Amino acid sequence: MSGAVVAGVDGSQRSLTAAEWAAREAARRGRVLRLVHASPPLPRRVSPVPGADAWQYVGEQMLGQTVADFRARDPDLEIEGEHTAAEPAEALLTAAAGAGLLVVGARGWGGFDGLAVGSVALRVAAMAQCPVVTVPEARCTGDGWDGAHTDEVQLGFDAHAPAQAPADFAFRAAQERGVPLRVVHAWALPPASPSAWMLTVLEEDRAMWEDQESQVVSDALRPWRERYPEVTVVPDVILLNPAEALVRASERAGLLVIGRRAATRPTELRLGPVAHPVLHHAHCPVAVVPHPAL
Repeated sequence: MSGAVVAGVDGSQRSLTAAEWAAREAARRGRVLRLVHASPPLPRRVSPVPGADAWQYVGEQMLGQTVADFRARDPDLEIEGEHTAAEPAEALLTAAAGAGLLVVGARGWGGFDGLAVGSVALRVAAMAQCPVVTVPEARCTGDGWDGAHTDEVQLGFDAHAPAQAPADFAFRAAQERGVPLRVVHAWALPPASPSAWMLTVLEEDRAMWEDQESQVVSDALRPWRERYPEVTVVPDVILLNPAEALVRASERAGLLVIGRRAATRPTELRLGPVAHPVLHHAHCPVAVVPHPAL
């Protein structure tokens, strides 16, 4: 991965959890960590809003203190701070244009209780030119998302149309962490008529189709196995819809990697029917990696 690791911070604990994840990733990859804070101007209708300048000052002070805290924690890590008056999503998308990775909290100060992923995280995940990692709140155990060796990396993989960029990202992540890579491939029973036939599928038929899917996965993974021979690959062929399969698998992951088709227009929002529910319901940080349409 070339380019800095960028993390959005807004002073919330969720954003700091994401920034800590980004700092570990930057240290692991030997990259600069850039912390970005956006303080858009308060609305000015007829006259200037009292305290508008103080609002900007508070944001700058918060960012400066956060950068200082991270530098004190890891003196060997190169850390930069960037304060901007742009809207948060626009600021992060601009920073992502030259970055290798963008990391955001699933939610910041905005939103409401029960909201899994905020509008800023969804927008940057759908539009950024680089991979975007959304980090949920720290684990209930209090361990946080520390990328411990017990955490496997997982890859959402369509063996019938494998996307190179997400697979490359996942294999590198597993290699750098020294953990297994679980490759999750969801499949469905073949269509038939009448539909009632689906209720009487013989177990040996289902097993045969599953074996065929497993072979497709094995064949599709061969180029990456050869390129990353030190990565232990665990194929996981699941008879479920892709989003549900990935959400269930994420319960035992330290990082889940999924792909999305790269936007063809600058204003195009493109997450897709799998990435959107996975971001809302996954139990671990999720890396959304753009890739060209096949």
